[in-house]
Amino acid sequence: MTTAGKRGIVYLVGAGPGDPGLLTIKGMECLQKADVVIYDYLSDPALLVYVPDRAEKIYVGKQSGLHTLKQEEINDLLVTKAKDGRVVVRLKGGDPFVFGRGGEECEALLTAAIPYEIVPGITSGIAAPAYAGIPVTHRKVASSVAFITGNEDPTKPSTNIHWEHLAHGVDTLVFYMGVSNLGAITAELIKHGRRPLTPVAVIRWGTKAAQETIVGTLETIVELVTQAEIRPPAITIVGEVVSLRPTLQWFENRPLFGKRIINTRSRLQASALTRSLKDLGASVFELPTIDIEPVGEKSDLAREISSIDKFNWIVFTSPNGVDVFFRLFMKIHGDVRLLAKIKIASIGPGTTAAIEKYSIKAEITATESVAEGLLDSLKAVSSWKNLSVLLPRAENARDILPDTLIAWGAHVKIVAAYATVKPLHPDRAIIDDILSGHYDCITFSSSSTFENFVSLLSAEEFSRISSTLKAVSIGPVTSSTIKRHGAVPAMEASEHTIPGLIAAIREYLKK
Repeated sequence: MTTAGKRGIVYLVGAGPGDPGLLTIKGMECLQKADVVIYDYLSDPALLVYVPDRAEKIYVGKQSGLHTLKQEEINDLLVTKAKDGRVVVRLKGGDPFVFGRGGEECEALLTAAIPYEIVPGITSGIAAPAYAGIPVTHRKVASSVAFITGNEDPTKPSTNIHWEHLAHGVDTLVFYMGVSNLGAITAELIKHGRRPLTPVAVIRWGTKAAQETIVGTLETIVELVTQAEIRPPAITIVGEVVSLRPTLQWFENRPLFGKRIINTRSRLQASALTRSLKDLGASVFELPTIDIEPVGEKSDLAREISSIDKFNWIVFTSPNGVDVFFRLFMKIHGDVRLLAKIKIASIGPGTTAAIEKYSIKAEITATESVAEGLLDSLKAVSSWKNLSVLLPRAENARDILPDTLIAWGAHVKIVAAYATVKPLHPDRAIIDDILSGHYDCITFSSSSTFENFVSLLSAEEFSRISSTLKAVSIGPVTSSTIKRHGAVPAMEASEHTIPGLIAAIREYLKK
């Protein structure tokens, strides 16, 4: 749709080498204001989280032998979208001007009188070696570095690579996209006088959790890469700096590096767990088995919040319940000081942390994050007789908590704060990985995550994997649900929180 009277512009944004965290702040700001995003194969899809929902997203990725669009068609697309008055972001892997064909795209925009800006990105020729513990320069080892394409334009009549100068004139050589031509590259360097024993590293998927590094010499690297079945995308580093890797490598030393972990939390909750696991080196695949549906402004919870001063206690049993409660509370009252005379109880540290975000202090936090543990802590109150308790919680939660409080003499008002429902479109590729055993563990942070996981599979599929399911459970209630379905948790968290779940994953995957 044409935006009348609005002048279009194109931002050529370097997405960085693969790790989404290496996107620049300016690149993020461009994505946030985009009307159209045209993105590459090497641009991590996680970066699209910054793009407005209204924006058009167009994939134009090019892999070896498989091009979604030809370069000329991409150029035309940029021009067409900008002429419609759109803010267009061309999101390119690495840096637009380092073997990214950004120059060609700028020339097309210039010819069409389309304004553009370049937002540089971190190029993989620097980042991938850094993540592999290889500095491309080093005061004692290498004073010069060259970046060379490993895949020249096949239509050129002759090569622009001066092998005789590269072999002797530059300390560190970094070849982009040269795996398929690795034999020719090493042969040319040896032919022109580079020592056959010169260290070489080939890094696939540099800076990503799937990073793989093969180290050899000019005379051995081809055979090693063939044996390891390394395929593009990959960077090749030639030079003495490669010998520093055993001392300086860090990325691949992280405790969960190379582990494939499936996170079944809702999309609303998944990011914190995913981020923590990625920080430890894991490849994390999100398969939300629940969606959180909060109640609205005409719900029973909203009505109880409207007359909140009648309650002596509010008992929270999940961070979700906390967030829904306070969002409604602020819409209705707008001032948390109205809770000053009401005491707050929390089922555990994670829920307490959610409460404290609203500048509220929990009077009681259970030491064991289950209903039974909360009841043990609530016993410290001298008497519950005739106390009025509000219990905002998930629909269909267990009744042991309200039933016990009622037995102690309290007046308990149970209200649904949210429902947990099954997502409509689960990622079948991840389910297939589970069925084939192509994962290291799968996390379950509640009974509902497991119940809904089972419902995503056919009876035959679940029966096939139940005895070998590598499930890590957040606590005894979730473990009980897993066992009731005929499976056995591989590990149960000692502390029934997300940090406890992460600790259990680390312990399990050490085996």
